[in-house]
Amino acid sequence: MNTSDFRRLGHALVDWIADYREGIAELPVMSAARPRSIKDQLPRAPPSAGGTLESIAVDLSRVVLPGITHWHHPRFFAYFPSNSTLAAVLADLVCSGIGAQAMSWQTSPAATEVEEVMMDWLRQMTGLPETFTGVIQDTASTATLVAFVCARERATGYAQESEGLQGGGPPLVVYTSDQAHSSVEKAARLAGLGRANIRLIATDDAHAMRVDRLEQAIEEDRRAGRRPLAVVAAVGTTATTAVDPLSAIADVARKYEMWLHVDAALAGSAMILPECRAAWAGVEHADSLVWNPHKWLGSTFDLSAYYVRDPDHLIRVMSTSPSYLKTSVDGEVRNFRDWGIPLGRRFRALKLWFLLRDEGVSGLQARLRRDLANAAWLKDQIDRTPGWERVAPVPFQTVCVRHAPEGMTSAEADAHNLAWALRINRSGEAYLTPTVLKGRQIVRISIGAEATERSHVEALWARMKREVSLARP
Repeated sequence: MNTSDFRRLGHALVDWIADYREGIAELPVMSAARPRSIKDQLPRAPPSAGGTLESIAVDLSRVVLPGITHWHHPRFFAYFPSNSTLAAVLADLVCSGIGAQAMSWQTSPAATEVEEVMMDWLRQMTGLPETFTGVIQDTASTATLVAFVCARERATGYAQESEGLQGGGPPLVVYTSDQAHSSVEKAARLAGLGRANIRLIATDDAHAMRVDRLEQAIEEDRRAGRRPLAVVAAVGTTATTAVDPLSAIADVARKYEMWLHVDAALAGSAMILPECRAAWAGVEHADSLVWNPHKWLGSTFDLSAYYVRDPDHLIRVMSTSPSYLKTSVDGEVRNFRDWGIPLGRRFRALKLWFLLRDEGVSGLQARLRRDLANAAWLKDQIDRTPGWERVAPVPFQTVCVRHAPEGMTSAEADAHNLAWALRINRSGEAYLTPTVLKGRQIVRISIGAEATERSHVEALWARMKREVSLARP
């Protein structure tokens, strides 16, 4: 492909994306594709000759779109927002077009320095103190793994430089709530800590970690000869967006000399609103924290903001210094290859730069406030309607509900709630997440797609009421 072909096909694909976004509301939200239905439309062998890209837009519509669940649909209420603003889409195009390799300052000085500025912009926007320094990771899962490795090395006196975890010593234990994201457990296992050394701490009626149970578990481990290593506090859990008592957890972490990692993957975006920052009061005591601008904020997956109070420790744990990577300016600049797991890095910071130049802080704040208001409206409708039960507080944009009219047994209500949620999902009119919360079948409604307005939430509520009236077990 030459540059003339690129211009022509590129313009056509930009038009295709624009048409897709303009018409997305007419598509079924959840893909109705069956297993193998996409694979069966693709040739079994690669093409021996090229020259067939001219028809790619047709094939995108024919093969790909039927197999896409539309996260940008205005009636997407499942999982979490994963907004990809058009400004960030353009940034991704530029990122790929430049093809920068951002592993060190010298390999792409602009990629490093734009990232430094963007991470400081995010720090300012969320009210974090200047004691934090940020770096872009791909996902919160990776950031949590990095945090555990850093905690492990601090506790063991950098055992990775000698015998690692093979050197014996007391087992290292991590603590998190029973509502924590599964990536916390996965990161602990990958960091070599072992499933047996992960403690899931009970939560209260608001589904937040109980600090008394945390301290009880720590004391039990100490008496058994184990060493408390780290605690993960959630600001916005996956199931209900519950908020752990961060200040109290920070006090416990300091008392027992533990690493404190804060997981604010979804809710971190809300901290651009001053009125929401009470939810992470005490965050200044964290050793590390992560949140995902690629969720609610709209910077396009993948882009996680990872902040640490001691970047020198992070660099010591993560750095590699082969001769072919050394440069004459290493003492004056940041080499972000030493701030995480991958050596190679993309120019992700462009997505933040484009997004913030397009919407500005005030524009992003207005969108998030709209979503919070829509969630509060739905919360009020549920609270005042007989037969409906809200099963969690609504600190952010996720509403967790259960329909359990009088006379239903718990088992009948479980089956009933799963059934009406699946009917809505299969209809293509909206997409919700059925899940189990502390043994009960509930339905999560996550409001935050860029295109979602009050009218879409009202239509969902009307459909929910209609569905529960149609069939009862």
